[in-house]
Amino acid sequence: MTGSYAYRRYSAGPDPLAPPYDVRSALDDMGDAILSGSTPLDALRDLLRSGLPGASDRRGLDDLLRAVRRRRGELRENTRLDGTLERVRALLDKAIGQERAELTPDEDGRFREALLDALPSDPARAIRELADYDWRSAAARRTFEELRDLLRREVLDSRFRGMREALADPDPAAMDRVRQMTSELSDMLDRDARGEHTQEDFDQFMRKYGDMFPENPRNLEELVDQLARRAAAAQRLLASLTPRQRAELAALMEQTLEQAGLAEQMCRLGDALQARRPDIGWGAPEQVSGHQPMGMGDAVSALEELADLGDLETTLRQDYPGARLDDIDEEAIRRALGRSAVDDLEALRRVERELEAQGYLRRHRGKLELTPKAVRRLGETALRRVFSSLESGRRGDHDQRDAGTAGEPTGSSRPWRFGDEQPIDVVRTVVNAVRRGGRSPVTLSVDDFEVAETERRSAAAVCLLVDLSYSMALRGTWAAAKQTALALQALVAAKFPQDAVQVIGFSNYARVLRADELAALEWDMVQGTNLHHALLIAGRHLDRHPDFEPVVLVVTDGEPTAHLMPSGVPRFDWPPSPETLTLTLAEVDKMTRRRATINIFMLAPDDRLREFVDEIARRNGGRVFSPDADRLGEYVVSDFLRARTRR
Repeated sequence: MTGSYAYRRYSAGPDPLAPPYDVRSALDDMGDAILSGSTPLDALRDLLRSGLPGASDRRGLDDLLRAVRRRRGELRENTRLDGTLERVRALLDKAIGQERAELTPDEDGRFREALLDALPSDPARAIRELADYDWRSAAARRTFEELRDLLRREVLDSRFRGMREALADPDPAAMDRVRQMTSELSDMLDRDARGEHTQEDFDQFMRKYGDMFPENPRNLEELVDQLARRAAAAQRLLASLTPRQRAELAALMEQTLEQAGLAEQMCRLGDALQARRPDIGWGAPEQVSGHQPMGMGDAVSALEELADLGDLETTLRQDYPGARLDDIDEEAIRRALGRSAVDDLEALRRVERELEAQGYLRRHRGKLELTPKAVRRLGETALRRVFSSLESGRRGDHDQRDAGTAGEPTGSSRPWRFGDEQPIDVVRTVVNAVRRGGRSPVTLSVDDFEVAETERRSAAAVCLLVDLSYSMALRGTWAAAKQTALALQALVAAKFPQDAVQVIGFSNYARVLRADELAALEWDMVQGTNLHHALLIAGRHLDRHPDFEPVVLVVTDGEPTAHLMPSGVPRFDWPPSPETLTLTLAEVDKMTRRRATINIFMLAPDDRLREFVDEIARRNGGRVFSPDADRLGEYVVSDFLRARTRR
């Protein structure tokens, strides 16, 4: 057997041999934005707008949007809508000039000259009066017929794309077929309105008239969409002309359809299309400024494309409630930008779908949320950022010298889990390795390790109080506070699972924040820093864990300006009222009696705040830190690890 082979670049779609995209990279990119203060929805939109990380040949929504806007600009700059009127006037003047050249100076010639002089300036009325004129010049007669053929083709092409080619043959049978098609189409729409239409009816219609519809619709709905968009664009063409041009062209269209026997059918069809698609901008003018005149059919096509590009621009911006990539019309993308843009869009859709399918994102009541799985990964990322800034000698819990001293051994062992503080059971660990490997030298794996169980492990009740007030956003410290909360959550969950951690956010009032809320958390655009309420909630958490070591960490950029009244309603005062300060310090004293040290991380060089936190330190014995915002996580995590080391 012999054969020849040709190799070329694959262009039928995305590369089928390309490795699958690692959706975790997308989540990590989103995580950078989330840890910088964005919401999950904004982070996903930013990712989709900028394009996929590591895929330089794939465009994002911003690239597609720029291409759409560039195409709209080109159309507007190169489109002039009065081309048909200009061509009609030119042919009319040419026919009249040719006729005048053939006239003789006799009585008949003078009579004809007078008729031509008396023609109206309106092209439609002039053409109507010349319809029965007995042309003396054969050349003028041919020019006038050319004018009428032009109008017939352009008017019908403005309603049915590609009709100019279908009517290129002047055979009267072609117009009879158009009239028959229009009548059967209107009848089919009427049957559909009554619920009597079937797909077989449509298929039979397309077998007879499919050559008149180059877009090859697959069903009646697609055909209605195509015809309605074009009919609406024809109305926008008229609306975009000057009043005089609009009147002249409308009269020419009406006259042409009457002469073709299509006026009634076209009116019936237009009413049906507008009733079925009332939302596509019928009659809205379009601003164009081109210098190249276009025929009516081409002008309608340009306006139809401009409308599609306008809708496409709206969906590509994705800035409306509930926006999703599935809203973007793939066929509109293909028509406007080509197949490669469709592949780029599909790649973005795949990432959005995979983030949901792999359990990182979920939609709840129309709102995009991160799942606990995603929050854990973001917490690990935040923790890595914190540890990367610590000194090499203080990484991880290498300085946890009391590991394994939490209680008396029970005599039994169990498999090691990350975060365990119990001592390694060396004998059981080596036996497991021998059983697994069966030869010397013995090689240990993670699964071989076992730890000696103890009666009790020390645990801490950790309260992180995070200021959510508006000033945190104004000072640019909110992102650092959110990242710190995520890092501490991740540290406790991974390395100190026996600890009980609670994150409390406070602005005009305080509330407990679940782990899966932290990533989507935003600052509150309200007045008030209600540390009083936050300490109340933290105290209840400590009281629920009386045998745990209490750890209270406060991140704030302002002194207390609100407190919780007995009615449960927060009260705001600026400057802080004596009542606010008294109630807040009373909660500090309660913390002191619980043996809970309060360490405060002050994010603003405010004299009043400094005076207040110094008073807390004096009463409670805690410490005050003034870290830069970008080092907040390092300070908080280091302080927590230091406290765990002391215990």
